[in-house]
Amino acid sequence: MAKRERVVRMSVEQPLWRALTAYRVLTMVYAVLLAFFTREKFERPLAAAVFLAFMAVWTLVTLPKVAGAAHCTKRFLAADLTVAVVGILLTPLADEQAQQIDGPTLPTIWTAGSVLAYAIKGGWRWAAGASSVVAVANIVERGEPSRDTYHNVLLVWVASIAIGYVVEVARASERTLARALEIEAATRERERLARDIHDSVLQVLAMVQRRGTALGGEAAELGRLAGEQEVALRTLVAGGMVPASRVSEDASQGAVVRVVEEPAPELPEALAPCDLLTLLGPYANSRVTLSEPGAPVLLPAPAAQELTAAVGAALDNVRRHVGERARAWILVEDWPDEVVVTVRDEGPGIPEGRLEQAEGEGRMGVALSIRGRLRDLGGGAEVISAPGQGTEVELKVPRGKAGQD
Repeated sequence: MAKRERVVRMSVEQPLWRALTAYRVLTMVYAVLLAFFTREKFERPLAAAVFLAFMAVWTLVTLPKVAGAAHCTKRFLAADLTVAVVGILLTPLADEQAQQIDGPTLPTIWTAGSVLAYAIKGGWRWAAGASSVVAVANIVERGEPSRDTYHNVLLVWVASIAIGYVVEVARASERTLARALEIEAATRERERLARDIHDSVLQVLAMVQRRGTALGGEAAELGRLAGEQEVALRTLVAGGMVPASRVSEDASQGAVVRVVEEPAPELPEALAPCDLLTLLGPYANSRVTLSEPGAPVLLPAPAAQELTAAVGAALDNVRRHVGERARAWILVEDWPDEVVVTVRDEGPGIPEGRLEQAEGEGRMGVALSIRGRLRDLGGGAEVISAPGQGTEVELKVPRGKAGQD
């Protein structure tokens, strides 16, 4: 199946907005019911009823505003905090005894919802400012604040700042994770392109360089130019070819990572199992011996093609480092849970540390064309070599997973 652009959205704060929405509705209902069951204590019940009716309508009408950071504007936050402060200051007008008995204010704990909205939207600094305004309103409303008043004010202040700080930390972690995913996506795309380039352009340039040097004359100059372009292209492949995708800094949507991959041809036969032996058959000749099971080795077409390309890259390394007439053997093993293809040669072997040195020089044949391909299929490659005993490359692809991503 062709891979298309995917958008991955992550928003750790969205659950907080949903919780805030539920909190505002529940605390609004609580404030209305509390006032209803204690209505005989109000000296001016009409004033309390008018404010609570307005607060209930305001809460329900503004629910979309607290559904996410994008809709929760500064103007709404200021208006919402104003409603809370007005409710606190109107409490003595509706209930004169509230100042003496430390009774609840008209909006009661609904006020905390306004402060929490500031915390989720703007972090701990916004929360500190909003909670300070509410604290001043509560102290003014009490006239002669008691110890319980200061205790409640301090509790709301500390809690809102803590929540705002947690939101800021969560956003920073979210951006870090998004950046990591972004780098991973760009790296995987760069490796895929590098494999294609290594299997085509770099191989041709290397061949032109060798043949031109051997022929001499004008061909030698052509070989020299091809060698320079090979070095430049290897440097480009190793250093990075794919620009990083963009990450949204909009906290309302969370981090956005766009993964863009080149679409694969949508051929009907690509969805059907493919016989690996059919693809490996052309490699068999007088110098390469293919040993196979007595039955077809079926794999998803993308997996079979990638595994075949990895085998081709291993044989290219044999021809390049051992010689054009070097003998090589391909062994195909079909197991219930995986397919194993082993490529062995009769060369001098690979000195210890040579593969790591080659990667450092920008030569990515084993790293990309072999290991990179199999890693994308969920498999792996193991290179076994000893000086004077040849090299053996073991390629493994698990069944049931390869080619289904």
